[in-house]
Amino acid sequence: MDLKQLIQDDDAVSPVIGVILMVAITVILAAVIASFVLGLGDSAGDAAPSVSVDCNTQGNYMNHTGGAELQHNNLNASTGSLDKSSGENYTAGDVIISSDVSDDTQLVWNNPDGSSSSIIAEC
Repeated sequence: MDLKQLIQDDDAVSPVIGVILMVAITVILAAVIASFVLGLGDSAGDAAPSVSVDCNTQGNYMNHTGGAELQHNNLNASTGSLDKSSGENYTAGDVIISSDVSDDTQLVWNNPDGSSSSIIAEC
């Protein structure tokens, strides 16, 4: 057995490494494409919060009855005024709007990055 011949004989190394690299690239590419197709490429933190409210047009209030905590800075009311000060949060049991609540009052959530807004509750 010639030691010099054995050291220089690397015919099987290149095809094996090539196959491994091609499989790795294929798996990575498939994962990237799947994340965009399934919507995982979007930022999930930017979704509008889900809340339940109770509107009382005679008592003039909109009450937070359950769901996500709401940040005052991200909310607007179509009628009436928000009950808390800037920087405070609304949780279940809190009054959100305390005046001028009517059948067409809407609570609007504004995305913190300013890209969108959504009506999250209405009477």
